Amino acid sequence: MKATEAKLLEFLKKSPQFVIPIYQRTYSWTERECRQLWDDILRTGRNDKISAHFVGSIVYVEKGLYQVSTQSPLLVIDGQQRLTTATLLIEALARALGESEPLDGFSAKKLRNYYLLNPLEDGDRRYKLVLSQTDKASLKALLDDQPKPKEHSLRVEENFALFQDWVGEIKEGLEALCKGLSKLVIVDISLNREQDNPQLIFESLNSTGRELSQADLIRNFILMGLEPQLQTRLYEQYWRPMEVDFGQEAYAIHFDAFMRHYLTVKTGEIPNVREVYEAFKQYARSPKAGDMEALVADIRIFAAYFCKMALGVEQDANLKVAFQDIRELKVDVAYPFLLELYHDYAIGALASDDLLQAARFVESYVFRRAVCGIPTNSMNKTFATFGRGLKKNHYLESILAHFLLLPSYRRFPNDEEFKRDLQTKDLYNFRSRSYWLRRLENHGRKERVPVDEYTIEHILPQNENLSAPWRTELGPDWKRIQQTYLHTLGNLTLTGYNSEYSDRPFAEKRNMEGGFAQSPLRLNQELGDLEHWNEEAIMQRAVKLAGQAASVWTAPKLEPSVLEAYKPTAGTAGHTIDDHPHLAPGPIRELFEAFRKQVISLDPCVTEEFLRRYVAYKAETNFVDVVPQAKRLRLSLNVAFGEIDDPRGICKDVSGVGRWGNGDVEVGLSAIEELPYVMGLVRQSFERQMGNGSDV
Repeated sequence: MKATEAKLLEFLKKSPQFVIPIYQRTYSWTERECRQLWDDILRTGRNDKISAHFVGSIVYVEKGLYQVSTQSPLLVIDGQQRLTTATLLIEALARALGESEPLDGFSAKKLRNYYLLNPLEDGDRRYKLVLSQTDKASLKALLDDQPKPKEHSLRVEENFALFQDWVGEIKEGLEALCKGLSKLVIVDISLNREQDNPQLIFESLNSTGRELSQADLIRNFILMGLEPQLQTRLYEQYWRPMEVDFGQEAYAIHFDAFMRHYLTVKTGEIPNVREVYEAFKQYARSPKAGDMEALVADIRIFAAYFCKMALGVEQDANLKVAFQDIRELKVDVAYPFLLELYHDYAIGALASDDLLQAARFVESYVFRRAVCGIPTNSMNKTFATFGRGLKKNHYLESILAHFLLLPSYRRFPNDEEFKRDLQTKDLYNFRSRSYWLRRLENHGRKERVPVDEYTIEHILPQNENLSAPWRTELGPDWKRIQQTYLHTLGNLTLTGYNSEYSDRPFAEKRNMEGGFAQSPLRLNQELGDLEHWNEEAIMQRAVKLAGQAASVWTAPKLEPSVLEAYKPTAGTAGHTIDDHPHLAPGPIRELFEAFRKQVISLDPCVTEEFLRRYVAYKAETNFVDVVPQAKRLRLSLNVAFGEIDDPRGICKDVSGVGRWGNGDVEVGLSAIEELPYVMGLVRQSFERQMGNGSDV
């Protein structure tokens, strides 16, 4: 590697050509980054005391270890965003200058022939900067002043327009802009392909800031080290089609998340959101991933599934609607399981009707839990590990059984719990109120009602100062009734006449033109037949709608004999407390009984199993194991030592040490007075396993 300081314009002038490799991400600077560069250039150009402004490094690969001195194209490893933005700005300035030359060397002709074009060359060699894919065609059309291509780069077009506007705003200040450009300084870094590792250098240069997404790093990792011919084939055959499927904007927004879901499917572990790239490298180097072509082909397949579900391109009409409903619920954590289901559907292992039912049960599971106020912190692990327990020869049946056998903190709320909580839930301020109203209204309809064209109506108005007719309608307890039922199921509906309804009395809302009596909506059925709208009417309507909701968001059902076959068998260890001599009646036994009582009371899902050497307490798996000893209980906490919060410093790091029990943290319990503090440590292990506080 050789690095030297250079002025950007001089560097561009003597460089034959910069080529952006196909594995690099597309041009992605936004207005914010362009504005920062623009402001820095003007500030520098207007201040004669500032001699230079550093804008970063340009890293490229060439055959020899020397600076630019040949006519060979230079392969850009880092600096694409700065080079592209500078090119757009210089072109905008050239168009504004026309025949003028406010500063020596800054005419339109000189700007283009020095910094943008190789005027004596033809074809791609004519351009100083050659981008990749959509960006390439867009920049060439721009520099040649030709119409933009049909599939054009949004960022190239938008940022060039920004620079044109900004240049136009300073018509009298173009000399300062020219001076500022002439003061821009970069670090010119040339790499030798035989001596330097571009991938390691690339990772180092992009280790901080907002430079690259996790997906960008993954793409570069896959393609950068390959021979050019294979690199091009894999990109064009697999990676480029993925980028096209996602689209320019959606790729930037969704592809990182997709890669995280993909790795969850493949490994059964959920990568930290900031460590997807590291998790991918580890997976890519494992035998399970296969060679690089097999890996990128597999990613392409699963990316197509993801686009069908998450971006709405599914062709099957019923599946398309189901995936839309899941998207509205914003349950991204379900995608690993849904990707696995869709893959089995695609290869013929799961029927389309069964996939549809499975997707609807996922939707029901998430919605019912939200209505019942069950914490969501365990759902990521629920869906990440869902497929492990399925019997794919009885696919849908095993999915239903799995849902029915989830422990209490992960439970699928039954009809009774769901209907009860749905009637009292504040559904007006629910995160997806248009979703549940649409689902209720359109369930079973072939001719779907466009709910987005309607607004939500509070039958009993929100106005705290209710009118006299409303107070009479509700009775002397009107304030309590309004506060209790205002935003609940029984009092909410849809209307196209919200402004006309206003705070009118119920009878007027019912009988007016377009009122409840004339409404074509199912949600308004029977409102036209009611004489009064009071507490009893609200409660009765809530009961009826909750019953309908239980048919929309259905719960899984299986015959008891069928479900029994899916229940896990009891532990076969066959040990009891009597097999532990240190737990004979006495002080340690009393301490153990106090400890086990508190551990079991952490959650109904906690189970206890006596093994020959220790006693295991499990939720997902063991979170604390107890080894009874003569004068204490030795506890093993199944958590990394660095993750335990232990102000007293009583925990011991036993990672890599042979021992009975699971986990890297050991702590002793020898007196009842120590129990509250020790239980605080145990609770950390339990909650981390349940998902509380985990950075996912």
